[in-house]
Amino acid sequence: MWSMALLMSLLGGCASAPLDRAGSLRSYEGLTRSDGLVAHSLLRVSKDDVLAAKTVKIIPTAFSMRAETAAFTPKQRDLVTNAVDRALCSGLSERFAVVGLSEPADLTVRAVVTQVKATNATAVGVSKIASVGKSVLLPGAPVPVPRIPIGMGSLSLEAEAFNPQGVQKAVMIWGRGANAFFDSGTIAKEGDAYSLAAKFGGDFSKMLVKGKTPFGAAPSFPSRAKLASLIGRAPKYDACKVFGKSPGVTGFVGGRLGLPPAWTDKAPPEAGTAASKAP
Repeated sequence: MWSMALLMSLLGGCASAPLDRAGSLRSYEGLTRSDGLVAHSLLRVSKDDVLAAKTVKIIPTAFSMRAETAAFTPKQRDLVTNAVDRALCSGLSERFAVVGLSEPADLTVRAVVTQVKATNATAVGVSKIASVGKSVLLPGAPVPVPRIPIGMGSLSLEAEAFNPQGVQKAVMIWGRGANAFFDSGTIAKEGDAYSLAAKFGGDFSKMLVKGKTPFGAAPSFPSRAKLASLIGRAPKYDACKVFGKSPGVTGFVGGRLGLPPAWTDKAPPEAGTAASKAP
């Protein structure tokens, strides 16, 4: 009973994220609801066709026209879209060979940001001060300090994978808001969107790797390639290098301190340029 009450309290301090449709997908038919603990999605996947695929290429993620009305600068949008693509490339590398856009591939992946809500950087800053205060007053005490559930950001995307004939083989509409316990936040308007972008990339790539919903299964230990990516080593495939290396330990420490992602994520300039030119 107590554990259920705790779970409900964890999920209570969470920003909402709509499952909007931007009209970028080839089809929206046959979607079924599939939710994780904090993420929500509508999806469909042709399991046999996806599992038979060996190669994949990634069209750079872009913002929809409506999502671009959010108060993000082009550089902030680039940080978010590049985080999506880097996570997709890393996750898909678990089973697929990732190739460049000019090369043939069994599947082509494309994602579009449909909705984004900016983070209240001031509220995150107050939360960080409270966390530091706890560390001073109660050193060594394992007392979690939840984030102030005010001004938390959210992110929604739609994505698909299609074959060389343009036939859709997998589709996902995904939305997730920052959570007061699970997402500590950074002092930047794009902070939550940036963090959630990587989570979407992980969920969508896992659906293609497994050929089924990424939600509901027991967590698995990451592969050697995945661990290398997490600590900031070079990507497994050359086609992923356009999205840069993960910030690794520097990004992790910076995130815990609340530093803006632009301070620790040095994505290649061409990554943002490619995203802005995506169809």
